[in-house]
Amino acid sequence: MSIPLVVGLIGLLLVLVVGYNVIIQYRQQLESQKQQELAKHIAIIDSSEDLISHAHHLPYSKELLVCLNQRILSALESMFEVDQKDRSMPQRINNVREQIHQLQQNYTPNEMSGFKVPTTDRQAIAMLQLVKRLKQVVKSEHSKGRLGTQAFVAENARLEGLQLRINIENVVKRANDARMKRQIGTAKQLLRKGLDALATKNHNYANQAREKLQAMLDEIDSSQNQSNAKQRQEMLEKEQDELDILFQPKKKW
Repeated sequence: MSIPLVVGLIGLLLVLVVGYNVIIQYRQQLESQKQQELAKHIAIIDSSEDLISHAHHLPYSKELLVCLNQRILSALESMFEVDQKDRSMPQRINNVREQIHQLQQNYTPNEMSGFKVPTTDRQAIAMLQLVKRLKQVVKSEHSKGRLGTQAFVAENARLEGLQLRINIENVVKRANDARMKRQIGTAKQLLRKGLDALATKNHNYANQAREKLQAMLDEIDSSQNQSNAKQRQEMLEKEQDELDILFQPKKKW
């Protein structure tokens, strides 16, 4: 075998090896990108399902639940476009579509029964964090065109109302706790803070809460005034007793 032929075969072999490695790396890169894309959609689904699972903590509107389920549907459809080998995906997509249809036709939220007043600061913080996450999702879905402007404005206002309600109910609880501990200054400071938060609001809950907080503050002021008056009276009586003792007629022995 001639030397040029050997060199040519070796060169061809090297080209084949390099080409094979390039193809392998390209396929690995495509698979990595595919897995990253699937992981992104899975995270969206998990986050949306987690938000739906908290519906017993806060009153969810029909629009909000439909929005969250449409978010899941969009993620599932995107996953199926990326990986059509998953045979369970069409059924999952159909199930979510049916869920959305049922919500649109039959869901009737009860705003009053769905709200649970937080009993601890930890519960209040968790509820506020939940509202914040919901507001972020609503804003994101609106920016992607999956939630109309009118629905976005209404839902955002409703969530802000829930945020206000959680804060005010927590203020009332903390103010009552402070009064029980005789921390009157703290209680008054909390109530004034709540009144400041309500100052620019003008709806049924805000008006009722404003009256309640003002009544609590007035009650504390009235109680303090009565206590101060009582203390002044006791001090005057004590001073009078001391004067009576000082100037009473001396006994003759």
